Amino acid sequence: MTPDKLVQLATENNEPDWFIQKRIEALKLMDELEFPKMQRFDYHRWQLTSETSRIIRNKFEDSQDYILMDIFEATKKYPDLIKKYYMNKVIKSNENKLTAYHTAFLNQGLFLYVPKNTVLEKPIKLNLQQDSDSPFVSHILILAGENTQFSFIQKMTTVGDQKAVANCVVEIVAQANSVVKYAAVDELGDNVTSYLSRRAYVDQNAYVDWSIGLMNSGNTIADFDTDLYGEGSHSEIKVVDITSGRQQEGVNTRVTNYGKHSIGNINQRGVIMDRSKLIFNGIGHIIHGASGANAEQQNRVLMMSSKAHGDANPILLIDENDVLAGHAASVGQVDQKQLYYLMSRGIDKKTAQRMVIRGFLGDVLVSIPSQEIREQLIQTIERKLENGQQISENS
Repeated sequence: MTPDKLVQLATENNEPDWFIQKRIEALKLMDELEFPKMQRFDYHRWQLTSETSRIIRNKFEDSQDYILMDIFEATKKYPDLIKKYYMNKVIKSNENKLTAYHTAFLNQGLFLYVPKNTVLEKPIKLNLQQDSDSPFVSHILILAGENTQFSFIQKMTTVGDQKAVANCVVEIVAQANSVVKYAAVDELGDNVTSYLSRRAYVDQNAYVDWSIGLMNSGNTIADFDTDLYGEGSHSEIKVVDITSGRQQEGVNTRVTNYGKHSIGNINQRGVIMDRSKLIFNGIGHIIHGASGANAEQQNRVLMMSSKAHGDANPILLIDENDVLAGHAASVGQVDQKQLYYLMSRGIDKKTAQRMVIRGFLGDVLVSIPSQEIREQLIQTIERKLENGQQISENS
């Protein structure tokens, strides 16, 4: 798309001049930038970009306690906040080719602002549905004011069977002493090739809890990052992933400790079925000056087929002495003794396999703070496992 066509599309959407200019600058950067780095995973031949042909406006329920609105409407009502935080502070447009594409071709999104000293008892829930007849370039910007506490639950699904791309970004700014619990179940279709980027900027004594169920059926690359800038900042990242068929997924999960006495923990579990491929890269980076920081990670992959390919790569980058850091990683086939034990008690093989998988994933599932998202994720896991077993039978 030429800059003129992009300007025309944005103008028809009644976007302010500064926002249109941000699109144009990102469009010019796309040819200069490289794809995000994903160790031991080559995805560069995937179709991950497609021109936006239409822009979708969303409406959300009003609340007296917080502001939730369409991202394009927010550029007019809260321009100072959007200018400061949208693709500028947490994730930058010029980081790589796909963040530039996202900024240039954004076609839907939302802005959530929870003012300081606000505590929400009920979670904020959002269902995003992709229509496969157009690209899904979605942005969620969450600003948590000082001393806030709330939960945000997101689900993504696909309607339609046309080949499509998805480029979805979530930015969280957690200001001092805030507590943000973000939970997501991603269930995009097998016809969708996805780039998912989620990142948080965590200030002094703030806490961000990520619970992510990566249940897409199509090829996916994902970046899940937390930057712990404030002293005493804390983040827990929990990822559950199941691949099947010939699906390929590469996941970078990173915590960077900038602040003193900051804590960042990564816990990932992946199950690989049939001929699929899953790569976990767990990256813990403690910056010089972050004394007293703690970075721990677990990356574990269970292969249910001899034709599957998996890898779990723990990476620790330590630039400070007075810290705690550690990692655990494992990749292995399903324990045949466990299967035999279950089958010897009259349980059929399919059910036995699913019981073993549930046990393998249980460590992460029980640590998810939201009972609702745990139950939703378990239902999605069961559905994906059943579909995966059907694929294995027919291949």
